[in-house]
Amino acid sequence: MGCVSLPLFTLFGPEALAHRLRDSGACALITQAASLDVLTEIAGELPDLRLIMCKHMPEGAEARFAGIEVVDYDAALSVQPESFPACDTSPADPAILIYTSGTTGNPKGALHAHQVLLGHLPGVEVSHNLLPQPGDRLWTPADWAWIGGLLDVLMPGLYHGVTVVACRFHKFTARAAFDLIRDCGIQNAFLPPTALKLMRLEPGAESWALKLRSVASGGEPLGAELLEWGQRVFGTTINEFYGQTECNMIVSSCSAIEEPQPGTMGRPAPGHKVAVIDHDTGTELAPMVEGEIAVLTPDPVMFLGYWNNPEATAAKFVEGPRGRWLLTGDRGVLHTDGRLSFLGRDDDVISSAGYRIGPAEIEDCLLKHPAVHLAGVVGQPDPLRGHIVTAFVTLAEGFTPGPALADEISRHVRDRLAAYEYPRAVHFIEEMPMTTTGKIIRAELRKRAEEFSRQSENSHE
Repeated sequence: MGCVSLPLFTLFGPEALAHRLRDSGACALITQAASLDVLTEIAGELPDLRLIMCKHMPEGAEARFAGIEVVDYDAALSVQPESFPACDTSPADPAILIYTSGTTGNPKGALHAHQVLLGHLPGVEVSHNLLPQPGDRLWTPADWAWIGGLLDVLMPGLYHGVTVVACRFHKFTARAAFDLIRDCGIQNAFLPPTALKLMRLEPGAESWALKLRSVASGGEPLGAELLEWGQRVFGTTINEFYGQTECNMIVSSCSAIEEPQPGTMGRPAPGHKVAVIDHDTGTELAPMVEGEIAVLTPDPVMFLGYWNNPEATAAKFVEGPRGRWLLTGDRGVLHTDGRLSFLGRDDDVISSAGYRIGPAEIEDCLLKHPAVHLAGVVGQPDPLRGHIVTAFVTLAEGFTPGPALADEISRHVRDRLAAYEYPRAVHFIEEMPMTTTGKIIRAELRKRAEEFSRQSENSHE
């Protein structure tokens, strides 16, 4: 069509939906009857929206949207010609606008070109043990509106002719996921870390007797315990991969080629030049020296820029001796064998008493405690140490929050990790703040930690 598409979650509330539609200047919207209520709330905030096409449109829907044309999708489709002359677009022309998860601020629109699909294929193929193979069948609980669902599963599956099972749970449960994998004969699954952590809590997971050809996961690092559990339950080693909305599927492990190394996320996927660099100078760092993970331009999965935000786009890049690098905002190290390890986002790394501490290893250790359902780790301001490691925990069924349990959870980490890494504060919360893509919003946890710190200071005055 020559248009730019914008995928959206059906679970978005009015504020999230209004931000993306208003910021993008979307002029036409294809939706379903169930979403009309939330659209009615925000239509007055969308001056660019001119057309709504609704699947199974209810009677009288037109009257709810003054100044916007509302048509029945199926009726409009039935009178269209059989053939459609496609626009003459190039690989570098804009094709799709996907908004970031919003873990570090308001979501920004990342504009991608048509080449982004072909650029994704090597990373997808490697993470699924050399997809496609006979009998492959893909599934993910990730939504098609997320780059992980759309470009890591749906579009590559269609490209390769691999069956994609589409199933959305109203609420994700481990039991429903296990049943679906077994009953639908899933051979290849992309399971975000949060889904894996919830599935790990299901008693008797081995009883489903699953035998998958590949399981891939990306978004947060997985610990050794979770990888071992996955091998027992899925019959295959989980392949970790890495990327972000702006430049996705650029690093992956592949158990069909080599045994994955716990604590690393694999090697740069074919076609991508990924390194650990100095943020300010763009200079590549020596192995095992911490720096910023970066991607050398040009790269086929690299975004064209943030929508209507040239300042943020410019800040995403740095010039170095080797060329122009895209800065991921993630800290990492390059191992001597060429594998990469993710340490955490720049904002997530905790500086405590001179130590720089990443949250991932601590969160993985916390999850091994039977009382811990989900865990998020951040730094809490402290007058003595600068920051202290602080854990926010949602509890598993049958456990009651209290000082004794907090001490027990803290000791659990201290006994297993370095002495400077254990959480000196443990806060129990009812619900973990998460994005729609299942990532912990640590920025929200940091705000809560800062509030706890202020309350503590006031109580000592």
